[in-house]
Amino acid sequence: MVEFERITETLIKGDESALIRLVQDALKEGTQPIEILNRGLVEGMNIVGDRMENGDIFIPEVLLSAKCMSAAVDILRPLLGTNEMNLSGKVVIGTVKGDLHDIGKSLVRLMLQSVGFEIIDLGVDVAPEKFVQALKEKKADLLALSALLTTTMPSMKLTIEALKESGLRDRVKVMVGGAPVTSKFAKDIGADGYAADAGSATKLAKTLLQ
Repeated sequence: MVEFERITETLIKGDESALIRLVQDALKEGTQPIEILNRGLVEGMNIVGDRMENGDIFIPEVLLSAKCMSAAVDILRPLLGTNEMNLSGKVVIGTVKGDLHDIGKSLVRLMLQSVGFEIIDLGVDVAPEKFVQALKEKKADLLALSALLTTTMPSMKLTIEALKESGLRDRVKVMVGGAPVTSKFAKDIGADGYAADAGSATKLAKTLLQ
């Protein structure tokens, strides 16, 4: 009998070698890869996200769990269909034009990937038209914008305006975040939501794409 709770707990602890053993044992017992993914691994990352949002764990622990998740998913990926792996949606993410900060955006990317989103990461200093082009080409459902400087926050508004001009705004949700960004600012520029950290970003992305 597979102990999904044990897989979840091991992921949260960040014990990669133990987690890999548990996943391999579960597969040997005939457990479906999609069950291991959803009931063991994704469940674990959901808890990590909640704990980060509540301030119970911090970035080093989150990165450790995300690294474990990645190693476990590498084992499951060849056994899963494409549709099974990306159950949550497709996200274009990047730091806006003029801003070179990467850490917060990368953590959000890791968390979103961990719970089943397909991620198109455009990096930093991304112009509005580049976001629009990626959304068109990849047929993404969600745009995640990051800014770490007050001087680059207006680029978020410009990106949303470019999205409207392209005719994509009605079908693409937009979430924003970063140290100087607030929920009021998100509302003022016409974003669909604001996330203060990677844990809340994961929850918000799921809510926006329900």
